[in-house]
Amino acid sequence: MTTPTPEPGVRNLVVGVGARRGVPADEVYGLIEAVLRGAGLRVADVVEVATVDAKADEPGIVGAAARLGVAVRSHPAAALAGVRVPNPSDTAAGSVGTPSVAEAAALIEADELVVEKSAGKGRATCAVARRFPAVLPSFPVSGEKTSTPLVTEGPGPFTMAAMNPPTHPPTRDIESAGPDLRHHGDAEVRGENLTDLAVNVRAHTPPEWLRQRIAASLVSLAAYPDGTAAREAVAERHGLPVERVLLTAGAAEAFVLIARALPARCPVVVHPQFTEPEAALRAAGHGVGRVLLRAEDGFRLDPAAVPEEADLVVVGNPTNPTSVLHPAALLERLARPGRTLVVDEAFMDVVPGEREALCGRTDIPGLVVLRSLTKTWGLAGLRIGYVLAEPETVALLAEAQPLWPVSSPALAAAQACMEPRALVEAAEAADRITVDRAHLLAGLAEFSEVRVVEEARGPFVLVRLERAAEIRERLRLLGFAARRGDTFPGLGPQWLRLAVRDRTTTNRFLQALDQAVQALPARTGG
Repeated sequence: MTTPTPEPGVRNLVVGVGARRGVPADEVYGLIEAVLRGAGLRVADVVEVATVDAKADEPGIVGAAARLGVAVRSHPAAALAGVRVPNPSDTAAGSVGTPSVAEAAALIEADELVVEKSAGKGRATCAVARRFPAVLPSFPVSGEKTSTPLVTEGPGPFTMAAMNPPTHPPTRDIESAGPDLRHHGDAEVRGENLTDLAVNVRAHTPPEWLRQRIAASLVSLAAYPDGTAAREAVAERHGLPVERVLLTAGAAEAFVLIARALPARCPVVVHPQFTEPEAALRAAGHGVGRVLLRAEDGFRLDPAAVPEEADLVVVGNPTNPTSVLHPAALLERLARPGRTLVVDEAFMDVVPGEREALCGRTDIPGLVVLRSLTKTWGLAGLRIGYVLAEPETVALLAEAQPLWPVSSPALAAAQACMEPRALVEAAEAADRITVDRAHLLAGLAEFSEVRVVEEARGPFVLVRLERAAEIRERLRLLGFAARRGDTFPGLGPQWLRLAVRDRTTTNRFLQALDQAVQALPARTGG
């Protein structure tokens, strides 16, 4: 069998690393550099550092990856134990559960081991594997013929899971991408009598006046839906021509339309963020690149991390689950001719004054803004949202929609939520959430075990704490549901997302959190 030759300049090297506790970053980085140089390989071609879960937070490994400008990708020991390696070690198997951390971690999502395990000063090991870009199918758009693209790696902390071309592209297994992209907060509370901190829908919604407007629309159910008035109301609310507005069955439908209707040879999703955009792209047969923002940088966006060849970029603002609000000027730097820039503003109406919003802009090339009425108005069960984009883009997306995609009750809700009274109520709700979030953050600051992502601007906060999975289960026993973080690419099992609630609910939660933390048995060594 002939081994495929990678294209020059393509980042395709996965460095597997094992290290003892306390090994400094200089030693790990020096070993990696020496191994690459000795094999005639370039540091610039490394796409990620891989290791076992137990070593994912080891400062030496994390620091070496940072110097390389790539992310650390960790794998369960049980998964690594199933990878055949040329140099197994009984010692490694006994201590971390896999016969070779370095070789197995390098190989598990790559194609060819190019450098076998090498040891530094006996405290770290390193192996290098090569990943061959998958040849993925593209689908014709509006009758156009497209060639089969070769998806490659880009500059910056950009990673792509190795994938095999699917036999049936539309039913691609999205689980192969790593975390469960289809897991959402509602799964944490469905069928359970729990106080909900897992879902970001505003509590005590929809308001009574909105319920009445929706109920009044039921008399017209015999007629096919007509979205003209609702579309005009959305356009007026944002000061845009109606041709730039498309109503959708929630923002989730908009992600599916974008994945199916817009041309994209190299789509990239900025993570951690809402997982539906990537899930929709993968379901449509696309290979998806990931730009992983880093906790040590406060999950703030660096536009230079997005590869130049990316022709469709998806980013949330404010971002779910990090609650980071990216400056509009920073997002503008991602736009360029030939690229579609999708900004998910589902939580922007929770930001007082909607500062940093791009929804009303018409001067940014390729800009597509998504909005949802689910969160502020409590309409998750009704499914209503909208897209704001160039008329040509709106037309492409509309062609991919089925007939009458938005129901009459949803259209009535959309029109009502654009009225001046509704906008005033939404602004007041944003101010209340800001105060309630500050109260939650002040309470969390009392816990030495909890680290909160700073500058939270959404109706939720992201926190890191050791043994988060155990604490989450104890919180459930105490009556509270928190959103697990490990299903978001770029996060891990140490993260939880907490919805902002009123002060009374927050006080009860903080008491429960204190009980959950105090009840954890101390870990013993070993």
